Amino acid sequence: MTRRRLPGWSELLPAVAWTVLLAGLPWWLGLPCLLAVAAVLLLRQGPAARHAALLRRSLRWGLPGVLIALPRAFGGDLLAWGAALLGALAGFTLLAGLEAWLDRDRRRAPEPAASAEWPALAMAPIGPATTIIELQPPQWQSAAEGLHDPRGGRAECRAEGCRLADGAWIEGAVPPLAFSPEGGWFAAGLSDGGIVLWDRDRHRLHRLGGWMLCGWHGGQPWLARSEGEMPVALPSLPDPDDEG
Repeated sequence: MTRRRLPGWSELLPAVAWTVLLAGLPWWLGLPCLLAVAAVLLLRQGPAARHAALLRRSLRWGLPGVLIALPRAFGGDLLAWGAALLGALAGFTLLAGLEAWLDRDRRRAPEPAASAEWPALAMAPIGPATTIIELQPPQWQSAAEGLHDPRGGRAECRAEGCRLADGAWIEGAVPPLAFSPEGGWFAAGLSDGGIVLWDRDRHRLHRLGGWMLCGWHGGQPWLARSEGEMPVALPSLPDPDDEG
């Protein structure tokens, strides 16, 4: 809601002087002046468009002056003041209609950008967007015939551990075995329970007792302690057992 600004003395004094002037003039001189101002406002051409606010203010303050001059011209009796009241009713009704007509384009103008965006802001989700994690399950295999390496060659396992095609030796690894889809990780069981993960790109070994591999996502293994538990990515584990 917009508050109307109160006029200052620089605006109030000329307006009061205009009212007093029209109140002192005969009504048949003051009324044509107001009608001329209204006609100029309706045309809104040339300088009138730049001084529309001043012209509208002259109508608002000039009409009371003409209404004061009207009963004085007819003797100032009760009938004259009744005619002045009827003139006031008609005059202010016409003035309100003129103001509404002049403001018709302003009412049709679109809402400010902030107001227009408010429904969209109100319907926007709160907080960060939710990402759905879809794990690719590991393709477990036994080591009876060797495990195919996505990067070429095969992984061979014995009782002491497994050797990959690139020469890496994973001590204590036992079947079942699995590679990540891109071949960047090697996973196997541990003889004493849990899982061993070999990060082939960073050459880091993770021995995780009590954990099970649930799947792969974003190039990382996701693990849980039991079936039905929410899986977590390896970097999110509280204290992974790393070996360089």
